[in-house]
Amino acid sequence: MTNTTKPTPRRRRLIGTVVSMKMMKTVSVRVDRTVVHPKYGKRYAVSAKYLAHNESPDIQSGDKVVIEETRPLSALKRWRVVSKA
Repeated sequence: MTNTTKPTPRRRRLIGTVVSMKMMKTVSVRVDRTVVHPKYGKRYAVSAKYLAHNESPDIQSGDKVVIEETRPLSALKRWRVVSKA
């Protein structure tokens, strides 16, 4: 009998800045990225905010953190804090 285990899926990881810590065990993380306009070629900044699960008490507002995609934890939480960046 062969052992056929599925490989674990590679989860997306993003680096962002903590902007809010007003919820219990949840932080709001802003991820900035640059985009090139398809027609004009100009670069511009785009940001998105994600709610991430956070168990550690040492993360403060303004810290750079690494977040990882995970299963749905609540209605809006789909990410978890992995570490400080």
